[in-house]
Amino acid sequence: MAEKPETSSPRADRAGASGVMSEVDVWFTREILPLEATLMQFLQHNWRNKSDIADLRQEIYVRVLEAAQKQIPDNAAQFMFRISRNLLTDRVRREHIVPIEAADLDALEIAVDEPGPDRTLIARDELRHLQTALDLLPPRCREAFVLGRVEGLSGREIAARMGIGVATVSEHLANGLCALADSLCVEPSALRRKKN
Repeated sequence: MAEKPETSSPRADRAGASGVMSEVDVWFTREILPLEATLMQFLQHNWRNKSDIADLRQEIYVRVLEAAQKQIPDNAAQFMFRISRNLLTDRVRREHIVPIEAADLDALEIAVDEPGPDRTLIARDELRHLQTALDLLPPRCREAFVLGRVEGLSGREIAARMGIGVATVSEHLANGLCALADSLCVEPSALRRKKN
C-alpha cells in the first residue's frame, strides 16, 4: 500500500464538512500544490536548518492563501516564490536581532564614561567662555546665530521670525561664526576686558 504524502495544506482544513471548495481553494489546488516539490527543493537549498522546512512550507502556504483571498495572482509560481524569498529574508533578519533583555550589561564590565570633577570644571569654564563670546556679538547677529546654531532653525525660519531676508540671515550667521571663532581663540580674561 502506497503511503499518502505528508502534505498538509491550509486548503484541506478550509474545505470543511460540505466538501465545497471556493475559487481560491481550487486555484490553490490546481496552481500551488503541484509546485510543492520545487518549493521544498528551494527551501532545502536556501535554508540551513532542515528541521524548519516543513514549518516554512506551511507558513508560505498560509501567506499565499491569505494574499490570494484579496486577489488571485496571474503567475502562481512567481507569486509563491516571491513570498518564499520574503519569508526567508524576514526570518534571517529576525535571527540577527538580539533582545535587549538577553544582554547582561553589568557582566560586560563596560567602563562608564562619566566625567570626573576635573572634566566637569573644564566644561563649565568652556561654557562660560562661549557665553562671554556670544555676549560680544551684535544683538541681531547673536539672535540669528542662536536661532540657527542653538535652536536649529533653517535660514528661512530665522528670516521669518526676525523679519529680515534670508541673505541677511546668512550674513549674520557667517559674521557670528567668524566672531565666535576669533573670540574663542583668545584667553577668557581678554574677552571680559573687551566686554567692559
